[in-house]
Amino acid sequence: MLQIKVLSDQCIGAASCVAIAPGTFQLDDESKSTVVNQQGDAPDQQLAAAKACPVNAIIIVDVAEDGTEKQVWPPEAA
Repeated sequence: MLQIKVLSDQCIGAASCVAIAPGTFQLDDESKSTVVNQQGDAPDQQLAAAKACPVNAIIIVDVAEDGTEKQVWPPEAA
């Protein structure tokens, strides 16, 4: 299952994530993106929304059934 987090201190309110995945993201009172529903859109839409963020303020982690985590976006440095 994907876990999505927005780094609000990095978010500039471009709202590209909201345009691509409106069931997952909305802007708050400060025009910062926030996650309103972890499963609000298809995973491919959520990934596209994260990739569209101009400041990489969206972190997506894939959490396996055994609890192990792998960061999907942005790619972790090797």
